[in-house]
Amino acid sequence: MTLPWFTAGNDPGPSFSELLRATGAEVPMTGDGQSNLNVTHGTTIVAIKYGDGVVMAGDRRATEGYSIAHRAIEKVFPADRFSGVSIAGAAGPAMDMVRLFQTELEHYEKVEGAVLSLEGKANKLSQMIKSNLPAAMQGFVVVPIFAGYDTRRRQGRIFKYDVTGGRYEEADFHSTGSGGRDARTAIKLGYREGLERAAAIELAIEGLYEAADEDTATGGPDVVRGIYPTVATITGAGFELVPEPEVAEHFEALIQRKAAAGHQP
Repeated sequence: MTLPWFTAGNDPGPSFSELLRATGAEVPMTGDGQSNLNVTHGTTIVAIKYGDGVVMAGDRRATEGYSIAHRAIEKVFPADRFSGVSIAGAAGPAMDMVRLFQTELEHYEKVEGAVLSLEGKANKLSQMIKSNLPAAMQGFVVVPIFAGYDTRRRQGRIFKYDVTGGRYEEADFHSTGSGGRDARTAIKLGYREGLERAAAIELAIEGLYEAADEDTATGGPDVVRGIYPTVATITGAGFELVPEPEVAEHFEALIQRKAAAGHQP
């Protein structure tokens, strides 16, 4: 196998997607699916800035119409060492997008010998969402949250998107998916600037808990099966998943507080 050669006018540069197009390979982002298919959907995801960086979290339920398609799906992924992406919407295209996004960032770093800036990563994801628009018009909508630790500014940053690829930076927190509005309301009531790690994790968990209480597509903690939301932190030390026992402890404390306040389980 030999490497392809390009002229100056059609060199794809450091973009892996453009490399696939230039070599005639298929880019798996623009399908011709039908809107009447039973599509598995991921639901609620949140991101919260805190003193050392960003907390990202997502519930574990995936739905297919009115049925539960998966009880333990993962919705929070590392994009590279200092950034992460969480997914809401059509699960299949969303996971394809995440894998291609991870490859894009790795390919850029190997070709250029430097890491893409956080804004550059956010813009690249915006382009990928825009390229999915034909599929989104047929019901395969993917709307992720991108967040990371900006090593230049030395702070966490959060980016949200719309279905057309529009990119917007949030100063404090964001949540999207079917339970996004309920999660944002809960987080808004408890958010304050400069949160510590434990408080930010608790707030993210509370947002998902309140979303699950109001939205049937959002999964709450499943104590019987031992299934809890995925939670990750992104700081100057990089992307790190919060251990599940720690997440379980935060949920137990939250449920005890709710019970003490007179809330029915």
